[in-house]
Amino acid sequence: MRVEQQPGFVLHGRAYRETSLLLECMSRDHGRVALVARGMRREKARTPRALLQPLTPVLMSWSGRGDLATLTAIEAAGTPIVLAGEALLCALYLNELVARMTQRHDPHPPLFADYVETLGRLARGDPPAWTLRRFERDLLTHLGYGLLLEAEAESGATLDPQHSYGYRHEFGPVPWRGNDDGLKLRGTALLALAHDQMPDADDLATLRRLLRALIAHHLEGAGLRAWGMLEEVPVPAPMDA
Repeated sequence: MRVEQQPGFVLHGRAYRETSLLLECMSRDHGRVALVARGMRREKARTPRALLQPLTPVLMSWSGRGDLATLTAIEAAGTPIVLAGEALLCALYLNELVARMTQRHDPHPPLFADYVETLGRLARGDPPAWTLRRFERDLLTHLGYGLLLEAEAESGATLDPQHSYGYRHEFGPVPWRGNDDGLKLRGTALLALAHDQMPDADDLATLRRLLRALIAHHLEGAGLRAWGMLEEVPVPAPMDA
């Protein structure tokens, strides 16, 4: 199999054998792929190492079958996305989230578009916490795990913004009756996520707990390393909305 000029990003890389790098990449039309960049650790490698850094839009070409292919060419498809501080931590979280939640060779062009848009939002200075919640919501939808956000799971009744609900994994929101109902949320939080409207600080914090719980559930209870780094990312106050 030979692929030419595929838009993508390197999610992360590590040393491989004596002179090569093993890259985990996200491509637009072929999903997540693992590529060997041969000879890239040599002192006089022909390809600039900067092109193999995360957050750099590239055009990748590769060949090979199976789970591991060989990178045959790579060139810049735009300028690197420059982030720092909270925004950089959020971008690293996006990369880990995509790498852990997606299957190799499972194409999701809309997810790729959302990834690019999310990096753009971080670069523009959009509120980091809300930016991540939007991406997590859309990621789950693209992978077939979409959330029920506007109606009760049992009755189908429209959610009341003033009522409290519990969210049950793989079922949805139910009127809050106790701890057996899952995580407690206000109707305003779920409706804000459904309507893509940034909620207040309390609801935004609750949505973070909900989406983390759902992601961990689909990872069979495992967490993400980046969650520890993101504990220090502040939730914006209502005036930031």
